[in-house]
Amino acid sequence: MRPARTLLLSIIAAVAGCSGNQSALDPEGAPAIHVEHLIIGITMICAVVWLLVMIVLGWALLRKRSSDGRPHERYLTIIVGSAVAATVIIIAGLTIASFYTTRGIGLPKNAALTITVRGQQWWWQVIYSNANPALNFQTANEIHIPVDQDVRIQLESADVVHSFWVPSLAGKQDLVPGRSNSLFLRAERPGIYRGQCAEFCGLQHTHMAMLVVADGPADYQRWIAAQRQNGVAPTDPDAAAGRVAFLSKPCAACHTVRGTPAAGTTGPDLTHIGSRQMIAAGLLETTRGSLAAWIADPQTLKPGNNMPMVPLTSVELRDISAYMESLK
Repeated sequence: MRPARTLLLSIIAAVAGCSGNQSALDPEGAPAIHVEHLIIGITMICAVVWLLVMIVLGWALLRKRSSDGRPHERYLTIIVGSAVAATVIIIAGLTIASFYTTRGIGLPKNAALTITVRGQQWWWQVIYSNANPALNFQTANEIHIPVDQDVRIQLESADVVHSFWVPSLAGKQDLVPGRSNSLFLRAERPGIYRGQCAEFCGLQHTHMAMLVVADGPADYQRWIAAQRQNGVAPTDPDAAAGRVAFLSKPCAACHTVRGTPAAGTTGPDLTHIGSRQMIAAGLLETTRGSLAAWIADPQTLKPGNNMPMVPLTSVELRDISAYMESLK
């Protein structure tokens, strides 16, 4: 009984892993639903093929031989011929199914919104463009989209090949340097959907996650309006001192905080970093403690990333982390 129980528990654990906020079998949008149907179809066909092979193998092992010891050549010819024909039919069927799935997840003609996502080592730069350049803004590692609307994601890479994958909303698409690819997302209901770089892109590939937040219409418009605003000057004494320290240190040469002299483009735009749920591309939750830990020693937390360790006193570290947290 123990082996059977172990097998059952293993199957249950495996099935449980096929759900959650980063699973292609837990779709919440039209493109992901098409992909799920293809996955289930291929899996079922492969299971049937495996079962038939096992049946034929069992028959071959248990059947009786002819009196002269030679196999029944006529039966073998029929079996091999049938297997070849079935193989051709199955491969053709899967090819056609894949073709129609690809058509089903193609870009819609009239997307409600276009967002540019640029892969960096190792974070996601997210650019919201507008016909009025004054309304453009950037964020990092967190993409907000309106519910029940088609959204075109324009994918670019600044360095190496990355792969954008939010399993619950869409299939994978590569980001290739010097080339622009596109993908469309559609969320059927509000929620937070985790995504990941799915192409090995260097040392911190596994620490290159993103969140796609699907908002209701009113929430999305409020978020857009807030993101278009400049960073508010803090009133808290620690945060105000942190603003001064931030602008006097090399931080301002690499990062942008709109409404201040900081206009660096090497690192993420920090204008509203305090409103994001995660920092360091999903490595840490956005809290004052995690902000302080990241600022103090980013290379220990995420070795190889492009943020250097800036010498700070304990007071400066406390104040700058308070300032970062205040940037909502």
